[in-house]
Amino acid sequence: MHADRSSSTKLSTPLEQGGPPSRFSAPVNAALRSAGWQPGRWDIKQAEYWADALRGHASPAGHRHAVFPAAVEAWAEFGGLRITSPGPGRQLAPATLDLDPLHGLHMARTLGDLGRALGTEVCPLGEESDTRALLAIDAEGRVYTLDHTGDWYLGPTIDTALTTLVSGIEPPRLTAG
Repeated sequence: MHADRSSSTKLSTPLEQGGPPSRFSAPVNAALRSAGWQPGRWDIKQAEYWADALRGHASPAGHRHAVFPAAVEAWAEFGGLRITSPGPGRQLAPATLDLDPLHGLHMARTLGDLGRALGTEVCPLGEESDTRALLAIDAEGRVYTLDHTGDWYLGPTIDTALTTLVSGIEPPRLTAG
C-alpha cells in the first residue's frame, strides 16, 4: 500500500514573534497549546503505562500490538491531549483528536494487517473523536487514520499529521500497489 500521490500540500512554518521558528503554524500551535501541549512536554511515565497496557493485551484470537520507540515518543509528547481546531478547515472539517492509544486496544489484528500491507509495524495513537477514526503510527513515525471508508496517510511525522488533521487538509488515501 502507498499513499495516493494525486494531491500534495506544502506546509509553512512561520516565525513566532521574537522566537525561533515554530514546529507548527500559528493555528495548529494555538490548538495544541489550548489542549495543554508546550515545547518540551514529555510524560514518559504515562507513555510507558500505555506501552505496557498494549503489550499486555491479546485479542481472543491471540493478536498482539507492536510497541516501538516512535510510538512511545509520540505518546510521551502528545499523549492524553484532546485537541480541537480553533477555526474552519482548509479542505475538510478539522478533526477533534483524543490522543489516547487505548482507543485502539481492541484493534491489534487490524493494525497488524495494515502493518503487513505497509511492510512495517503499526500501533494505535488515538482517535478522531467525532468520527471514531483510529489514528495509528508506524515504526518509522509515519501516521495514518483508519475509518469506515478506508485508510489514509496523514504524513511522515507526528507534526505533519497533527497539522493535517487540525488544519482540515485532505489526506491521501492508501491504495494497493
